[in-house]
Amino acid sequence: MPVAYDIDAAIRKVPDFPKPGILFYDITSVLANPEAFKYCIDAMERMYKGQKLDAIAAVESRGFLFAAPFAERMGLPIILVRKKGKLPGKTLSQKYALEYGEAEIEMHEADIPRGGRVLIVDDLVATGGTLRAAADLLIRGGAEPIGVFSVIGLPFLDYQSSLGNLEVRTLIEYFGE
Repeated sequence: MPVAYDIDAAIRKVPDFPKPGILFYDITSVLANPEAFKYCIDAMERMYKGQKLDAIAAVESRGFLFAAPFAERMGLPIILVRKKGKLPGKTLSQKYALEYGEAEIEMHEADIPRGGRVLIVDDLVATGGTLRAAADLLIRGGAEPIGVFSVIGLPFLDYQSSLGNLEVRTLIEYFGE
């Protein structure tokens, strides 16, 4: 497996979606390309091998697809970060701001490892709002969020201001047009 891979070429860019003026980075083209997908999981393993991790928090829904094979390779449990109302049993929930309105995510309280070190995984980090809410849930549940991994980062949307001192690692970053 080559260490270098042109992941940029594997990511489909869709202009004017979901509205005019937006360039959408479509990660589904990576999922449809086994070599590109394997590269992503291999790269995650290289980035985090040797770090003390106790669990992986996977953000709905495409974060699940990257977190699951990575967690299996690392021998770690997965904590699902879901939209409100999708998890049975006792949950912790966190509201966060969207560009227009508000959303809410939840985690099973029992799945959060008290005192554990947890990596948060999503496919793309834009403004950081969802990932900040996930980190806040982990903290409320007694865990330590140690960072964020996303295949794609959009630093021009200033995600670091939302994520504060959480380390953000990505495979590729886009800086706007």
